[in-house]
Amino acid sequence: VDHDKLLPGLYLSRRDGDVVTFDLRFKKPNTGDLLTNAEMHSAEHLIATLLRNSKDKDAVVYFGPMGCRTGFYLLLAGAYTSKDIVPLMTEMFTFIAGFEGDVPGACAKDCGNYLDMNLPMARYLARKYLKEVLTDITDKQLNYPA
Repeated sequence: VDHDKLLPGLYLSRRDGDVVTFDLRFKKPNTGDLLTNAEMHSAEHLIATLLRNSKDKDAVVYFGPMGCRTGFYLLLAGAYTSKDIVPLMTEMFTFIAGFEGDVPGACAKDCGNYLDMNLPMARYLARKYLKEVLTDITDKQLNYPA
């Protein structure tokens, strides 16, 4: 993947047997515009909660942040494509965009860095991803650039 051409999107990154890795790219790489740890951490707690309780929970292998802080990885067991998971991603980010209350698991007994949270920014990122990527998603946002 040429990261100089990569834009925010929802990409099928790879297939390893029955496991599919998706690239939920929020930021254009190598621009200096990165996700903060606190907003990623808040989003990760909310997404993990939603995925554990979703109708697709048995397919979820892993969800977590990218080290480069430009997005997240979602690993699912099954023959999914990027287009197949748009409804789940839309549900997930709509949930985050409207979430009110305490971030699930944001306490000392449940999290090793529970003070590093930013729920307002996680909601903002979710709204932005919904608007700029998931709503009216195009093939260009579903397939890695050549």
